[in-house]
Amino acid sequence: MGTFTSAFKALSDPTRLRALRMILIAGEPLCVCELVDALSLPQYQVSKHLAVLRQAGLVTDTRVGTWVYYSAVGEPDEFTAGLYDLVRKHVDSPTFREDVERLRARMALREEGLCPPGPERAASRTKRPGAPRLARRS
Repeated sequence: MGTFTSAFKALSDPTRLRALRMILIAGEPLCVCELVDALSLPQYQVSKHLAVLRQAGLVTDTRVGTWVYYSAVGEPDEFTAGLYDLVRKHVDSPTFREDVERLRARMALREEGLCPPGPERAASRTKRPGAPRLARRS
């Protein structure tokens, strides 16, 4: 019963619902800074909401250097898969559509599939030498 209530509590906040929807729509891990830009919110606020989603078992995080990437659970149970489906297909409004537009623009700045390191590098779109591959934190 705790799994259900923690998931619903996590999704009761509009910011967490928006963040989860961005993660699901992206279909690949998102860096916190990409979510910050997509949601137009400060980093500390987005990180706080992502921690609640992680604690509820709705997302996982992966560290790559100093960056943290969030993604949907790899093999969700039936309940979580149903929530993902509901959020992905049926949660929509102008706010969510604007989030998607900002996310797509931000993801276009990726280098080698990863978030560019900082706004200066994102603007110049220079290649990051030896970019590490994603690895799940234990």
